[in-house]
Amino acid sequence: MNKQQRNTRRTLACILAPILLLLACLYGLTYGSVSISPVEVWSILLGDRPETSSLIIMDLRLPRVLIGLLVGACLAVSGALLQGVMSNPLADPGIIGVSAGGGLAAVIAMVVLPQYSYLLPAGAFLGSFLAAIMIYLLAWDSGASPMKIVLAGVAINALLGAAMNGFMVVFSDRVQAVLPWLSGGLSGRSWHHLGFAAPYALIGLVLSLLAIKPANLLLLGDDSARLLGLRAEVSRFLIILLAALLAGTAVSVAGLVGFVGLVVPHAVRLLIGGDYRFLLPVSMLGGGALVVFTDTAARTWFDPVELPVGILLAGVGAPFFLYLLRRRRLTS
Repeated sequence: MNKQQRNTRRTLACILAPILLLLACLYGLTYGSVSISPVEVWSILLGDRPETSSLIIMDLRLPRVLIGLLVGACLAVSGALLQGVMSNPLADPGIIGVSAGGGLAAVIAMVVLPQYSYLLPAGAFLGSFLAAIMIYLLAWDSGASPMKIVLAGVAINALLGAAMNGFMVVFSDRVQAVLPWLSGGLSGRSWHHLGFAAPYALIGLVLSLLAIKPANLLLLGDDSARLLGLRAEVSRFLIILLAALLAGTAVSVAGLVGFVGLVVPHAVRLLIGGDYRFLLPVSMLGGGALVVFTDTAARTWFDPVELPVGILLAGVGAPFFLYLLRRRRLTS
């Protein structure tokens, strides 16, 4: 791909990504057990509120769509940052165990210490951060080996998953409330949940834009980054911290939703390259659009059954992950 083609693709991506996000949000607001026309949705959002339709849009669908947008954006940006600082295009908060760290902390908060459930976002962030640091240290050997990161992540994921199952067995009388959360979903999410997660998500997303320059410099290698005045290890540590905040926020409100952080930034990178000035914003919008669209599909395509969005995303993401592994094997 020459420079002109890359610039053309970047321009198209920056135009199409917000359009796709708006279309996904409109799809989520209009379709469901009761279909509401886009014109009526628009009038409701502007303040003209017929009683029944207004309740459906304002109390049920709109908060769910906004939460899906934030969750998708957080997971996609988290995946994009982890793929860069870990020098591994297969890194994803779910696959390599970062989300599982947040999941374990969330299970402890919900099952073992329900009186401290208000600390769920902070606990999920701490769990995600500790898991990310553990994986990075295990994979470090004069550099972050991609294969070691995947292997260490799989092992940490299995270990944290076993710990989650252990807590659920010990506290089996409280496990019913946790099971839907483990599948990853947005069912029943309301304005309360949005207010719960939005501050953490917005802070993390804004800080991620400030991480664009150091993330780009780290792509050049640690030695080149140091020559350009970047403290490479400190920057890597802070970016991992930021990725953990984003993954932990998504986990705290949506459960273990996987593969968004793998599929979206990798697809965007294939289309427009690895420059974080374009990769990060487009991934942010693309992740939001993907989760909102798949959540709407999960609750409408299988009527009268509502699937958790995590199951549908796994059905899409797992084959994509296998394709990437196969592609890397053929090119190695």
